Amino acid sequence: WVQLVESGGGSVQAGGSLRLSCAGSESIGRYCMAWFRQAPGREREGIASITATGTTTHYADSVKGRFTVSRDNVENTVYLQMNSLNPADTAVYYCGANPNTCSSGSYWRRLNEYISWGQGTQVTVSS
Repeated sequence: WVQLVESGGGSVQAGGSLRLSCAGSESIGRYCMAWFRQAPGREREGIASITATGTTTHYADSVKGRFTVSRDNVENTVYLQMNSLNPADTAVYYCGANPNTCSSGSYWRRLNEYISWGQGTQVTVSS
């Protein structure tokens, strides 16, 4: 399966922006891709997904309107543009690859949908 490496995390002040990248070791063109995050003491939660062709995206309510997921299948990279960040967004951010079609509704948020994960990148938002 494809190996994934996230980058782009860092420390920002509330209201700031960051752009995360998730690079695949091989073609990601057939994968449903998603971004998850895990805050200290909390479970990993799905926040955004994008279909293999990039035509459909889904977002968790907590990030809708502030975060945008996109992909470049030529560069084998998925992006997460994060705007209007607030301290509640502080977490380690992970990308995941699902070799099947992105599930509908909220099922795309299930961890067992994804067979490859990156090592994560830390995002810290200060008030």
